Amino acid sequence: MQKGKIGVTTENIFPIIKKFLYSDHEIFLRELISNAVDATQKIKTLASVGDFKGELGDLTIRVKVDKEKGTLTISDSGVGMTAEEIDRYINQIAFSGAEEFLEKYKTQANGIIGHFGLGFYSSFMVSDKVEIVTRSWKDGAKPVRWVCDGTPEYQIEDAERENRGTDIVLHISDDSKEFLEEHRIEELLRKYCRFLPIPIAFGTVKEWKDGKEVDTGKDRIINDTNPLWTRKPAELKDEDYQKFYRDLYPAQEEPLFYIHLNVDYPFNLTGILYFPRIKTNFDIQKNKIQLYCNQVYVTDSVEGIVPEFLTLLHGVIDSPDIPLNVSRSYLQSDSNVKKISSHITKKVADRLQEIFKNDREQFEKKWDDLKLFITFGMITDDKFYERAEKFALFKNVDDKYFTFEEYEKLVKENQTDKNKTLVYLYATDKEAQHSYIEEAKARGYDVLMMDGQLDPHFINALETKLKDTRFARVDSDVIDKLIVKEDRKEVSLPVEEQNDLRAVFEGALPSKEHYWVSFEELGENASPVIITQSEFMRRMKDMAAMSPTSSMYGSMPDSRNLVVNVSHPLVKAVIDAKSKQLSDKLNEITEKIKPFKTKVDELEKAQRDKKDEEIPQADKDALADAQKELNRLEDERAEVLKSFGKDYKLVKQLIDLALLANNLLKGEDLSRFVKRSLELIKVE
Repeated sequence: MQKGKIGVTTENIFPIIKKFLYSDHEIFLRELISNAVDATQKIKTLASVGDFKGELGDLTIRVKVDKEKGTLTISDSGVGMTAEEIDRYINQIAFSGAEEFLEKYKTQANGIIGHFGLGFYSSFMVSDKVEIVTRSWKDGAKPVRWVCDGTPEYQIEDAERENRGTDIVLHISDDSKEFLEEHRIEELLRKYCRFLPIPIAFGTVKEWKDGKEVDTGKDRIINDTNPLWTRKPAELKDEDYQKFYRDLYPAQEEPLFYIHLNVDYPFNLTGILYFPRIKTNFDIQKNKIQLYCNQVYVTDSVEGIVPEFLTLLHGVIDSPDIPLNVSRSYLQSDSNVKKISSHITKKVADRLQEIFKNDREQFEKKWDDLKLFITFGMITDDKFYERAEKFALFKNVDDKYFTFEEYEKLVKENQTDKNKTLVYLYATDKEAQHSYIEEAKARGYDVLMMDGQLDPHFINALETKLKDTRFARVDSDVIDKLIVKEDRKEVSLPVEEQNDLRAVFEGALPSKEHYWVSFEELGENASPVIITQSEFMRRMKDMAAMSPTSSMYGSMPDSRNLVVNVSHPLVKAVIDAKSKQLSDKLNEITEKIKPFKTKVDELEKAQRDKKDEEIPQADKDALADAQKELNRLEDERAEVLKSFGKDYKLVKQLIDLALLANNLLKGEDLSRFVKRSLELIKVE
């Protein structure tokens, strides 16, 4: 028997392993089975080059739980180890047997990764004691047992093992008893070892016979040793890809498309990526791409390896150029990872371009589902934008699809304003904005449908990319001001009359909302009152609503414009009624206002060029008193106008019609509108 201390620089290696080296304790099983796979791959390599001339036999790796003994055992029929190799690869944990092996067999050891050393020591995260019973493949090698109880003390002794290979026996600690539950081990095997290249057996196959469960004695293999991404695309059919997707994501709908990655230069990368059918809540759909390293599961958090917009995809990526224990800092700095990320972006773009070119009709049918991925990519990745602008589509309100180039040709002549800017009109809600859409169509304009959750950001991005182009939502202004073709004439209504009419309409507006009343000459056939919302403010609020952090725009109340068409007969009727009903009262207040207005003007003129200390206090008080009385009289006049607007049914009716057209009239206000409408309808 040999005793000794493990060759480490500190006796605190085990506490470090338990607490810091591995953040996730469950990966111990991945590490140990990876070691077993490596040992098995090595014996296959040795046999292939003629160094090992014996029978390979059954190479299945077996995992066994013994709840009574409190042990978990991983057994392989790989190369095994001699006592000397245990001393070198286990006791001297600074060394790695894989490096030496790879150097010797670098031309044959296709992608073999060694995980001896610290990978093995992850077992102490869940164990009080660990045993290794192993027998080397070398002629005359004797089986040996290595035992360590979680301290630097170990012992090596002779053992019994008939065949080559290794058993790792974990004596599970009290705080890790979950790893003695078969369902827990099966869960981990399914997660980490589902696609390993060597068969993994856990338990036996059971069948139902004569109404009861019978043990067949056959190994229950839990992994697929030849998963779809390791096979050549030419060998596979669409049904194979669909079945693999269902195996990976049983509850998901059928995917839209798939991309088979198969690269061996300048790096090694295989995998299959799927476009799932999702339209909303895209954040919830992330972490669906599984990263593997030589078929060993690593993580489903692939940010840094896959461009952010493609984290919405589902599927599998496998690359030996990405290590098992990936760290964020490694991913950010490694040149291979950056190349892989760039290549995946290119492959996705190429595949979408191919589908668009070969079957545009199908591409258009799936566009609404694809749009989220493509717009996200175009917003966040300039290289993807350059590729995607060839197949990205605009959809208009009539459900017709256009490439960017096609759409520019369609609208350029009719929708270019007097400043040579091409204006793309768009809607976000076909029903709510119907009247505005129809108004635009009546002018011969086309209207895009931009109702995607990323469209506010996408529109901003497009305005920076498309030359001399801007986007305007159809309800952001009156149609003649959305695409200004010539200098507009001034409103004929005098400013004083506009101010009076503004107060009339303000009196009838909803008190909870803020509206700015303005006036336009839109012609007799246009609507008498139109509600619009500033393109800039609304877009800023839309983007703020999507941001996880609050912003100035997100907290601001909605602000809309109430545009009064002074050309309309009904508005003219309001102006006439105001004049008839309020003329005497308004003139009376106006006469009271005049002397105070004159006095304020005179006092302000007298004090204009003087310093504050040069103005007598009596003059300051006189100006303040006159201004106060002037303000009171002007407020009184405005209140008269607002009261008229509030009580005059036609004013309230015109405003409610505009609110109704924007789906803004609801609840009690809607009920009052219906009742008022019935009162206003006269039976001949």
